[in-house]
Amino acid sequence: MKNVDFKTYSQSFPTKDGYFGKYGGNYTPDELRKPLEDIAYSYQVIGKSEKFKKELREIQKHFQGRPTPIYYCKKLTNLLGGKLHIYLKREDLNHTGSHKLNHCMGEALLAKYMGKKKLIAETGAGQHGVAIATAAAYFDLECEVHMGEIDIAKQAQNVSKMKLLGAKVIPVSRGGKTLKEAVDSSFEAYLKDYENSMYCIGSVVGPHPFPLMVRDFQKVVGIEAREQFLELNNSLPNKVIACVGGGSNSIGIFHGFLEDDVELIGIEPLGKGNKKGEHAATIQFGSEGVIHGFKSIVLQDENGNPDPVYSIASGLDYPSVGPEHSLLNDIKRVSYKVINDSEALEAFTLLSKNEGIIPALESAHALAYAIKLARGFEEGSVLVNLSGRGDKDVDFIINNYLKL
Repeated sequence: MKNVDFKTYSQSFPTKDGYFGKYGGNYTPDELRKPLEDIAYSYQVIGKSEKFKKELREIQKHFQGRPTPIYYCKKLTNLLGGKLHIYLKREDLNHTGSHKLNHCMGEALLAKYMGKKKLIAETGAGQHGVAIATAAAYFDLECEVHMGEIDIAKQAQNVSKMKLLGAKVIPVSRGGKTLKEAVDSSFEAYLKDYENSMYCIGSVVGPHPFPLMVRDFQKVVGIEAREQFLELNNSLPNKVIACVGGGSNSIGIFHGFLEDDVELIGIEPLGKGNKKGEHAATIQFGSEGVIHGFKSIVLQDENGNPDPVYSIASGLDYPSVGPEHSLLNDIKRVSYKVINDSEALEAFTLLSKNEGIIPALESAHALAYAIKLARGFEEGSVLVNLSGRGDKDVDFIINNYLKL
């Protein structure tokens, strides 16, 4: 398995049954298997057709504003010693403010082709919720977004946007009241109405075919980034860094560089520390298990129940990770590191004050690792996937962490 040919990697993984090595698959109840098989079949037939791909490209260009640019952080680079040149892939400039719209428009377009009338989704930080609500409005579909009560309180601005776009926001009060419970709730809603609905998962997680579909829709980030970086510098970056919760933004950008001699680094949230319930660093502390219909690395107790998780970034507090990330970790193509809340907050502030760019707290984790490398006297160039903008986080941070 370690001798993977990355020239044929995308065709080899996942398998037709949705496995990335030993991870992935479909571990859902029997009543969900047929609807998911229908989605998988429709994606292979409709989603791979030239008509579908042409329509999606037009949407990306004229509605989303793709391609998003690469930006050189000259001031931040100089502030940190000038040896490690820091670049950003500006997914914060994608319409709705993050990478999430890349797969939401793809999933919603597929739903339209399949004759579905409603989109059902979960959200943590609210960026996926806003994106799916936007896609529903664009395609004239009903929309229902499930969101934990803790995240609703933290991300009030995004909740208002979802409602303005016409979505029905369903508060989830069970358990930890965050992303894991929102996924539980949205799956239950989909099970009750799968004939008329399309479940649009928010990351490269869940049962097959979602890790495949979301990855394919997010690969546009890496394809663009590689071409743009070569055009700017006549070379590739030494390292590419992206945050990892479920892992869609990171899978998207990593796929542009899998065949290259470029170090790929995924950053997980260490939160407040390495004790259970203080972090959501799945690959660092998890073990093989099944959650939400797929097999991957999971933060879990001795009985296989998901551990409570935490991150200052609502989009990262998930007790598992996409199955493809688990494979890429096993074969050592991607290195997975951790950043804590304090380091992410510092990166959030430094980029805002020195470059005039307010990053999402999720993205600030990836930037924080680049800052750590620069302070360790690393040389060369690093490309950070700035997966979202931080408008959604400003009030929460000012009210709880920063004195301006």
